[in-house]
Amino acid sequence: MPKPTKGPRLGGGPAHERLLLANLAAALFTHKSIKTTETKAKRLRPLAERLITLGKRGDLHARRRALTVLRTNKDAAHVLFNEIAPLVADRQGGYTRITKIGNRKGDNAPMAVIELVLEPVTPKKKAAAKPAVKAEAPKAEKVEEAPVEETTEAPVEAAEETTEAPAEEKSE
Repeated sequence: MPKPTKGPRLGGGPAHERLLLANLAAALFTHKSIKTTETKAKRLRPLAERLITLGKRGDLHARRRALTVLRTNKDAAHVLFNEIAPLVADRQGGYTRITKIGNRKGDNAPMAVIELVLEPVTPKKKAAAKPAVKAEAPKAEKVEEAPVEETTEAPVEAAEETTEAPAEEKSE
């Protein structure tokens, strides 16, 4: 007897579940973002991430393995290998994002948006450098505060003198 999958079932038999997930994955790759129930989104995430990893490999065997999941949807496979894979080449994982959007009006089912994360990866070294800059900034501000007060008085006097001089020149 086959062992059932862990987690929530999506209705029907295992073949129906595979077809449903394959169609969701194809729609995700084609549209970059889809709205579905939270349960389907959570079940789709590992499958989609595995397929994107195959897309990053990019060889013929990976393409054929992806097509076994996506079935006859060659357009989705083309988008996966030629458009999505180059955009996530530097990313080590976490290619999808699930955002909960509330409940559906008709049957109150919890809905979610699952989308591809296509933004470039920011290195963690930059995040560590920011606190060092903030630590130096207060010292610089304290040094600048005293001279700023002194310099503001002198230019005001100079500005008053310069405003009077052109007025005298105009009257002459």
